[in-house]
Amino acid sequence: MRVHLLAVGRLRGGPESALVDDYLSRFEKTGRGLGLTLGGVAEVEDRKSGGPEGEAHLLRKAMPEGAELWVLDERGRQMTSPGFADAMAQARDGGRRDLALMIGGADGLDPALRSEATRAISFGSMVWPHMLARVMLCEQLYRAATILSGGPYHRA
Repeated sequence: MRVHLLAVGRLRGGPESALVDDYLSRFEKTGRGLGLTLGGVAEVEDRKSGGPEGEAHLLRKAMPEGAELWVLDERGRQMTSPGFADAMAQARDGGRRDLALMIGGADGLDPALRSEATRAISFGSMVWPHMLARVMLCEQLYRAATILSGGPYHRA
């Protein structure tokens, strides 16, 4: 299954970018043997898009046709790392070809787009800057791959 990251805002050089690159590289290496690959990262511009509605239009255009959509949202369900790994495995094993993981901008995701998602995932009741949320999501992708492979990274 190809995993696609769709995000509002451009991740420029710096510590967040280095962490995202590192975790995605690790995910690619660990996930390959599990049938999990990185389908790509699509960033949409957040300045001239017309707020959440305009961003939703750009995000929809970037999403692969037929992809299952999961969104990161503060109102979403909190999951454990093993639960996240299991959900990914279920999507993969259910014949899903593409999984799109979406992160909104500073004003969140358009409610209509959010309602199209199969899952809304929260990283807790605190609100995180979307650039840090991207780092956390990439780390969880790598962690999920290590959980599914039986690797030692996840020790809980």
